[in-house]
Amino acid sequence: MVSTDTVDVLIAGAGPVGLTAAVELRRRGIGCRVVDRLPERLPYAKAVGIQPRTLEIWDRMGLVRAALEAAVPMLGQLTYVNGAERPRIELALPPEVPYGFAALPQYETERILDEFLARFGSRIERGTELVGFAQDADGVTSRLVTASGAQEEVRSRYLVGCDGAHSAVRKGLGLGFEGGAFPEEYMLGDVELDWDMPHGYGVRAMHLGADGAVDDVLVCIPLPGHGRYRISSMVPPELRTAARPESGDGVAHGLDGGAGPSLSHLQGVLDRLAPRPATASVLRWSSVFRISHRIVDRYADGRVFVAGDAAHIHPPTGAQGMNTGIQDAYNLAWKLALAIQGGARPELLASYDTERRPVGVEVVGRTVRHAAEGVQADPDDPGTVMLREAQLLIGYRGSPLVGPPEEGGDGDGPRAGDRAPDCGGLTGHIAAHPLRLYDLLRDRGHVLLLYAGGDGEPGGTGADDFPALAATARDVSLGRVATCVVLPDAAPAGAGDTMTLPVYRDHRGEFARQYAARGRTAFLVRPDGYLSARLQPPTAGELASRLALVFQV
Repeated sequence: MVSTDTVDVLIAGAGPVGLTAAVELRRRGIGCRVVDRLPERLPYAKAVGIQPRTLEIWDRMGLVRAALEAAVPMLGQLTYVNGAERPRIELALPPEVPYGFAALPQYETERILDEFLARFGSRIERGTELVGFAQDADGVTSRLVTASGAQEEVRSRYLVGCDGAHSAVRKGLGLGFEGGAFPEEYMLGDVELDWDMPHGYGVRAMHLGADGAVDDVLVCIPLPGHGRYRISSMVPPELRTAARPESGDGVAHGLDGGAGPSLSHLQGVLDRLAPRPATASVLRWSSVFRISHRIVDRYADGRVFVAGDAAHIHPPTGAQGMNTGIQDAYNLAWKLALAIQGGARPELLASYDTERRPVGVEVVGRTVRHAAEGVQADPDDPGTVMLREAQLLIGYRGSPLVGPPEEGGDGDGPRAGDRAPDCGGLTGHIAAHPLRLYDLLRDRGHVLLLYAGGDGEPGGTGADDFPALAATARDVSLGRVATCVVLPDAAPAGAGDTMTLPVYRDHRGEFARQYAARGRTAFLVRPDGYLSARLQPPTAGELASRLALVFQV
C-alpha cells in the first residue's frame, strides 16, 4: 500500500550535511523531512576534524556550545621521517578568529545536530530509503521504502541529496561525477594509546625507502576520551580488498565492509613507526578504506540539489570534506528558506551552484595535491595556508548575489563576497559586559551594520540618515533584515541615544580595524556570515539595489 505526504523539503541522508540543512530549515520555520536508509547512527569516527569556519557557522545557528563541550582541541601536528623529528606544525590563527581547530568524532557531530533538530519537533526517519523521484515545474515526487517495507510517496517543493558518495539523488539526476581513485588502501582504528606524546597534537610518522618514496606511514589524531586516538596506516597485504568489485556507480570511496584490522595489526604499525613507545588497547572499531576524488558537473537540476559527498569526494587531507559539506548545506538552506517563504528573487537558488561548486573544485584539487606532496609543499606562506585549511578564506566575490568586485573602499578591509570577520569590545547601553560582533549576528538572517564614522563632521556621528537606511532594508526585504548601528569610540557622549535602532559603541576600535571602516559605511551581512555589500558612504538607492539581488522587489 502506498501512502502519500507533502512537505516543503525532503532531505535524503542524515549525516552532518543533511542534518545541517534540516536544522537551518527548521530554525527558519520551514517544514522538512529527513530520511536515512541506515537503521541507526554508525559508531565510526570517520570525519573527525572540525574547522574554525564550521564552528562559526554553528555559532550562528546557536549550537556551538554543545560542540565545544564535546570536542578536544587540535593544537598542531608532530611530524617524523625515518624516526627523525621535523619542525612541528602549530595550528595558530590570528587572535580575532573566535575559534580554533577541534577534533570530534562524526557520530558525536551527528548526535549534537540530531538533538538540536529535535528541539524543533523533527526527527530522523531511520531505515527509510529514497528509491526514486521525478520532478516537474511545481515540485518533486519521491518514492520511499520504510523500515517495515511499506512504500510511501512524498510530494515536496524541493529535494536535497545529502546521501553520500553513492548518492541515489545524484544518480537519479544523471549528474556527471568525474575524477579518479587512489590505488592505495588504508586501515583505520579507534583505540586508546598509552604513550607520552603531547596532548592535543596529531602525529604523522613516515618511512622513506631507498628511492625516497613513502613506503610506510602512521597518522594518529586525538579524540575525546583518555588517550583516545584514531590511527590510520597503509593496509597490510592480508587485508587488501582491491580484488573486490566496486559499487555499481564505479566509486571506490569510504569504509569497506570487509574484515577490519585487528589490534595486532595496529600495534604492528605503532611498533614500526611510533616516535615513542606506544601500546594500543580498547579497540572500538576498525576498517579498511579507499579514496576517490570526484566532483559533479553541477550541484543542482531544477528543484533537486546535491551537497556534501553526494557532490564532491576527495582525500581526507586537512579534514576538508565534512566541513565543506556542512557549508554546502548552510549556503543552500537559507536560500531555500527565503524561496519558500516568498519574496526571494527567482535566481536566488541558482546561486547555490554558482557559489559552492567552485569551492568544491578547489578543495578537491588542493586535497589531491596535499595527499601526494604534503601540506608543507604548498607554495603560499604558512599563515595563508593555515587560514585556507581553517576554511576562513572561502569567499564569493563575483557571485550574482553580491556587489561588483571593485567594492571595498581602500582595499584593506573585507569586500562584498568576503567572510564577515568577528571582533570584540562592542558595548551597549544596558549590558554590563562587552559583546562580540558574532553575538549580534547569532540566530538572525540578513543583518545591516551601519558604522557611524565622523565623516568630517566635527563632533558628529554622521548617522542622521541611518533610520531611513534601516527603513529601506526593512521595506525591500519584507522585514527580513535586522539593523544595528556601531558608533566609533570617539563619538560624543549621548550620540545615538535618540535613535530607535540598536546602538553599540566600538569601545576598543576593533570593528573599525577589522572592517577598515572610515566614515559612514554600511555592511550587509548574509545569513551565512558573508558580506552582500559594503557601501561607503551608503545611500538608500544603492542599498536597495544590493538587496534586490536577493529579494524580489
